Amino acid sequence: MMERMDFFATHEELLTTALRAISERGYWSAYPESPSPKVYGETAAADGKAAFEAALGKDYALGQSAKETIAPEISPLGIELGVRYPLMSVDTLITNAQGAWRGWREASPQVRAGVSLEILSRLHKRVFELANAVHATTGQAFVMAFQAGGPHALDRALEAVAYGYAEQTRQVPSVTWTKKADSLEKTYHVAPRGIGLVIGCNTFPTWNSWPGLFASLVTGNPVIVKPHPRAVLPLAMTVQVAREVLSEAGFDHNVVQLAADTREAPITKDLALRPEVKLIDFTGSTAFGDWLEQNAKQALVYTEKAGVNTVIIDSTNDFAGMTRNLAFSLILYSGQMCTTPQNLLIPQGGIETEAGHKSFDEVVQGIAGAVSALTADPAKAVELTGAIVNDEIPERIDAARKMGEVVLDSVEVTHPAYPGAVVRTPLIVKVTDGYATECFGPVSFAIPTESTSDSIRIFRETVGAKGALTAGVYSTSDAVLDDVEDAAVEVGVHLSQNLTGGVFVNQSAAFSDFHASGANPAANASLTDGAFVAGRFRIVQSRRPVTAPAA
Repeated sequence: MMERMDFFATHEELLTTALRAISERGYWSAYPESPSPKVYGETAAADGKAAFEAALGKDYALGQSAKETIAPEISPLGIELGVRYPLMSVDTLITNAQGAWRGWREASPQVRAGVSLEILSRLHKRVFELANAVHATTGQAFVMAFQAGGPHALDRALEAVAYGYAEQTRQVPSVTWTKKADSLEKTYHVAPRGIGLVIGCNTFPTWNSWPGLFASLVTGNPVIVKPHPRAVLPLAMTVQVAREVLSEAGFDHNVVQLAADTREAPITKDLALRPEVKLIDFTGSTAFGDWLEQNAKQALVYTEKAGVNTVIIDSTNDFAGMTRNLAFSLILYSGQMCTTPQNLLIPQGGIETEAGHKSFDEVVQGIAGAVSALTADPAKAVELTGAIVNDEIPERIDAARKMGEVVLDSVEVTHPAYPGAVVRTPLIVKVTDGYATECFGPVSFAIPTESTSDSIRIFRETVGAKGALTAGVYSTSDAVLDDVEDAAVEVGVHLSQNLTGGVFVNQSAAFSDFHASGANPAANASLTDGAFVAGRFRIVQSRRPVTAPAA
């Protein structure tokens, strides 16, 4: 049998630090988020771009045998991709995963953690190649694609590995149990659930997929990675690296497989309903997330869906900081983040600020003005907005215009580097109804309320019914802050208070912030906590009498 590489020893110090980080919850990142040459080397950016470009228009080397290939990706930036991926049948994917499972599930948590960490290490070495792939397939601005698709996604994956390792090793693997005259040797086996299915999304293919992928992998489950048809390459790279490391570690590389498909001939439902699939991770629409939860009964289903993210504005002692912070949050990636604020609840009588009383209209105009300032220069604007990834979003913007009074209209911007890209600035509409469901994209609603107490009531009702991934509040009153915090806990949404600086409501930091709570309809799981990993295995014990040594 091939001698296995001891990847655990190589990465044990990193894992130890990550385990401490998930306990202490302070700031820590294992992977530098700056794409600076001073951090990654003078040629890293050029080398990564060259590696990305070398993959275009060719068969992607995965070592997965298939009679056909497909090239389903369409770049929102108009980049000609043409990368061809193996078209695998559902039966073949399942058979391969089952055949690879035994050796992987019999490996120790240490061995599986070591392999997982080596995969992350090699992905980090290809971070600029990854960034280009995320940039091209999602339309994110390059710096965002680098950070969210690379270091931040790696941090979230490492976080999942740490939680998975901690949950598997929280007790001794064996013990001699003695009660009076009886002694038993008890062994506690980690028994993985079975095949994991990771269903990727178009907007954040690595950030949203890696936690589930590595949580299942480190806990001993084979994984089938089913990317969104328009964002395959970042996850194909992931699978390529995983299969390479698994082989070097002496395991069947089919522990991880890519399941590429097309929008015209999807295979997701067929995979999700297979009895052999025991774990499903999904990020995407509420409709499909609900379908998975209701139909894939044989599996544990972890979903992140849509919600109505809400900000309550009561008062502020930094009006410019508040409007600037909110404007940046609304602009970032054209509102195509599951954490972007949608509903701005503001008393119709206005608010108190350090500059005196401001009317409802003045508050909304302040936010609109800050958005306009950040989007005035198209060359700078596109570095925040990126491109529109979803074909339905322009129509959604048009429909939202008709819902009320347009305070700030969404305008088309010509991308200086990618003239074929669809770019839209944020739309802000004053409305009194119709805001209780998600309107995905660069659309926000300014909602006049009777009072801050009424804002809190609306917040409870909408988030309680539809869910949310983020919430925010601005107030100079400790009593108001406490009331909103109580409401946020009640409806299970993470809350940000009085953000006026460089931290934004739609950003979350691995090892400190939880992403989603699993406590409202927007998501039934959280990235990342013990519950996200512990159900991916069970403890099965065996016991036998202690045998006296032979004379």
